[in-house]
Amino acid sequence: MDASDARAPELREVHGPSALGGGARRFYDLLWLTAVTEFKRVYFGTVLGYLWSLIRPLMLFGVLLFVFTHVFKVGSEEVEHYPVMLLLGIVLFTFFQESSSNAVTSVVSQEGVVRKTQFPRLVIPLATVVTGAFNLSLNLVVVFAFILAFGVDPTWTWLLFPVALLALFVFTAAISMALSVLYVRFRDVAIIWIVLAQVLFYMTPILYPVTAFQNATYEHLLMLNPLAAIFEQTRVWILAEPAAPTAVGAAGGWLHLLPAALIYIAICVFGVWIFRRDAPRIAEEL
Repeated sequence: MDASDARAPELREVHGPSALGGGARRFYDLLWLTAVTEFKRVYFGTVLGYLWSLIRPLMLFGVLLFVFTHVFKVGSEEVEHYPVMLLLGIVLFTFFQESSSNAVTSVVSQEGVVRKTQFPRLVIPLATVVTGAFNLSLNLVVVFAFILAFGVDPTWTWLLFPVALLALFVFTAAISMALSVLYVRFRDVAIIWIVLAQVLFYMTPILYPVTAFQNATYEHLLMLNPLAAIFEQTRVWILAEPAAPTAVGAAGGWLHLLPAALIYIAICVFGVWIFRRDAPRIAEEL
């Protein structure tokens, strides 16, 4: 064997940039810049601008309020502050649905950036969630104005509302991360998520309270959904209804709420794990 061949370096597989490539400071700067740019781009050139973000949930709220108070009679007398519960639930779920749905194709739509630059991959799907949070923050101003106008008195439990928002944001971000990298390989993910998001809407106590079920078993099954626990606890903290059960009460105790907590943690861990694993190979898959 030639001596020069013996000294030849061993070839190693070279991966692309990681999810957080470039350092934390650069990551957060790019995340903020991308989210703000996307927020401005969505409404740039429109007549109503940001109001479009508010009109969509308000239109859905108006239709569903009429149907469930005049047709099905769910929220006419049985549920205290039903319009407030419905509007708050729709606005929160709109954030979850739109952010996660936009994240599905976010990485693929930024193929040019992913292929040509040392860009931290996580910025792309996470920016869609931050952009959704911008919309949610502005919408909540209107929602709380409606809550006060409806006659709901502020209580100290309103201070706990950011805890529910943080839990919803983390859950949305984890799902968005997983969907964005899965879509790179499996384009069916977009269609599947449209169906699953619609199913989650009806499996979350938005149109109805948890107590609408006559069978306690159905209540406990519903509370396996992490979103149901977040939304039910939000209702208790914001509306302070004496008859409304907490998430623990609706689940049938702390032990019965544990599966929902484990599902929440498992989804968050899976989202971080799969994105971190696939981030360096995204350019190869595109």
